[in-house]
Amino acid sequence: MKRSATLGLFLFIVWQLWSGMSFPWGQHFEPLLLAMGVVSTVLVVLIVVRMKVVDAEGAPVDFVNVKVLLYIPWLAWEIVKANLDVVRRILHPRLPISPNVIEVAAGQRSELGQVVYANSITLTPGTVSVVLDAATITVHALSGEAAAGVQTGEMDRRVTYLEGAE
Repeated sequence: MKRSATLGLFLFIVWQLWSGMSFPWGQHFEPLLLAMGVVSTVLVVLIVVRMKVVDAEGAPVDFVNVKVLLYIPWLAWEIVKANLDVVRRILHPRLPISPNVIEVAAGQRSELGQVVYANSITLTPGTVSVVLDAATITVHALSGEAAAGVQTGEMDRRVTYLEGAE
């Protein structure tokens, strides 16, 4: 029930943003359109519940918590720092580019946690997750510094904390 309600809320918010209709205090608010959005959202949720596709992967409410508010800014800052490093390596060709492939441990207990960790690595410029195994992630790094940044385990610890397995 919790997953269905969360999915319905998420779908309604997406519908609201894509419909071009502003909120009740805006100029383009139409009660009929709002009602149609609610009805269509409820119908979609009923259909996916009947199809039994509302699961932990399709509606990961267990992963949405206050800790996400701490993780996203940290990840954004890491992405900015990695972008600056990659730009610096492009503009100053004397800086070493030593591509290498490393394996790092994935300490998350769920597949969703491991996917979030692997995607976080890939979002960070200069590193790409290549293979995700049961307990390790194979990472291609643009430089030794990028590889060392992944090997520190800071991102792994933060995603594990985000997952709730402190």
